[in-house]
Amino acid sequence: MKREGRCVLITGGGTGIGLALAKRFWSAGSKVIICGRREERLTAAQRDLPGLLAIPCDVAHEKERIRLAERVLGEFPEVDVLVNNAGIQNRPPPLTETQDWKVYEREISTNLAAPIHLSMLFLQHLARKPEAAIMNITSGLAFAPISFMPTYCATKAALHSFTLSLRHQVRDTAISVVEIVPPKVQTDLGGVGLHDDGAPLDEFTDHVWNELGAGKLEFGFGFSERNRLASREMLDQVFATLNPS
Repeated sequence: MKREGRCVLITGGGTGIGLALAKRFWSAGSKVIICGRREERLTAAQRDLPGLLAIPCDVAHEKERIRLAERVLGEFPEVDVLVNNAGIQNRPPPLTETQDWKVYEREISTNLAAPIHLSMLFLQHLARKPEAAIMNITSGLAFAPISFMPTYCATKAALHSFTLSLRHQVRDTAISVVEIVPPKVQTDLGGVGLHDDGAPLDEFTDHVWNELGAGKLEFGFGFSERNRLASREMLDQVFATLNPS
């Protein structure tokens, strides 16, 4: 995948993996547009990366997704890469206890509805480009879930499935459909400090950058790469390890 001279839209681009990818594309001379819920994070990213474009947007909401697509396609018709990165990771009480459905609904909307809908909103535009890409960020937990994060894991499993179908549907176009499968990475996903024992963000992003340059369409890193390639028997063992009795 060509990484230089692109025009890239990254959701959830103000922090974590999204911001790390924004820095890589920016350093390669690509035009980078990020969006996110927290304006202060977007502003901080713009200070660090002169020329970076930032749009406040909560992709959990359909109307905001539509407004985002209309603005980007109207103002930046050269956009040729969509990175569906925005994500929420909740750790709710056990399902046998009283629940707040809105917490689950927001997680589903952000992690699954948003990348599906945004892909639909940009597909016809991207199909007219000589080269284009949609990049979906899933998780090693898409293959072997942790039971105390049932919705997060389910949304990532569903996004993996959607990515396979999308890649097959656009096989006769110039759109590359890429799935990045992270392990636990040192970001604030789910809350500050919860992933401090994960893979270093820069080390993970360097790996992603190299795999993109090599033209890989699906890849993980460490734990998530092993899960991605594991047999059903091996995944059952991973599940038992992640979810002890």
